[in-house]
Amino acid sequence: MSLPISISRRSFIGSALVGASAVAFGRAQAQSAKYRLRYGTAFPASHPGVVRIVEAADAIKKQTNGLVDLQVYPNSQLGSEPDMFSQTRTGALDFMSTSGVNQTVIPIGGINAVAFAFESYDQIWSAMDGDLGNHVRGEFAKVGLHVLPKCLDNGYRNITASTKPVTSPGDLKGFKIRVPGNPLWVTLFKTLGAAPTPINFGELYAALQTHIVDGQENPLALIQSAKLYEVQKYISLTGHIWDGHYIFANATRWNALPADVRDAITVALSEAAVRERQDVQNFNEKAMAEMQGTGVVFNKVDTKPFRDALRTAGFYAEWKTKFGADAWSLLEKSVGQL
Repeated sequence: MSLPISISRRSFIGSALVGASAVAFGRAQAQSAKYRLRYGTAFPASHPGVVRIVEAADAIKKQTNGLVDLQVYPNSQLGSEPDMFSQTRTGALDFMSTSGVNQTVIPIGGINAVAFAFESYDQIWSAMDGDLGNHVRGEFAKVGLHVLPKCLDNGYRNITASTKPVTSPGDLKGFKIRVPGNPLWVTLFKTLGAAPTPINFGELYAALQTHIVDGQENPLALIQSAKLYEVQKYISLTGHIWDGHYIFANATRWNALPADVRDAITVALSEAAVRERQDVQNFNEKAMAEMQGTGVVFNKVDTKPFRDALRTAGFYAEWKTKFGADAWSLLEKSVGQL
């Protein structure tokens, strides 16, 4: 389906439910499918990243005349993101999408998350649909993972807090913040004086509600669809990391599929990713308005002091060394010198 740009959150949820019904029907008819594949994600069912993948699954089934049944499992039904990533590597799961956890296997997989690197979406897609993305996809191929050519947009990440807004690096001193369990996020917030605490996304709401952590950082669409705003009063528009989700497939399973099936899956998932990118931008605008209506306080942030603090502390120099000069030059080709 091609959703209009002005679609509301309610429409997203409705679409997700319709999509879920389609998937359920697909499961009931699975005996007619020669290739039964599973796709796992931590995104909630109402998130555009799920809505569009469910849409793609339906398109793949139609395009292959029922030969392929791609079953979509949102909301961490098949395990945490690290669990699903591991399952995909071993072949227990066919497809999944994620961002940060893949760094544990291929460090270069997190280069898109270099803090304050991307100032615009033009820079993002120049890099990720171009030379930098191709370089990263090639590295994942070496460890048994096929990566689809277009990644999903999870949006710019912003910091939320329960007791105070975060407007300067000083506000992060001693701040207990939930982060995904990967080195780049942890190093970023440690460098800024915070106390980063890795917690699986499925456990995040409870951790915020019980004040195990003071805050967290995620894109607006995810903050809204997972209802994190219910337990966080302040949202600081730091946009400190652009977060994209690669779509991974187990390479052995992928290569065993006929070429025409691989082509159909590639086209459908790539088209879904491109549509999802516009959905996320629109969804973010509506999510902000809806969360403001519940009393959440938003504040704009001057990012220069954060970037200056990281540069002075050697953050960029450290990660240039870790990622390597070749990859770093591909990043700076799109964003300029860091």
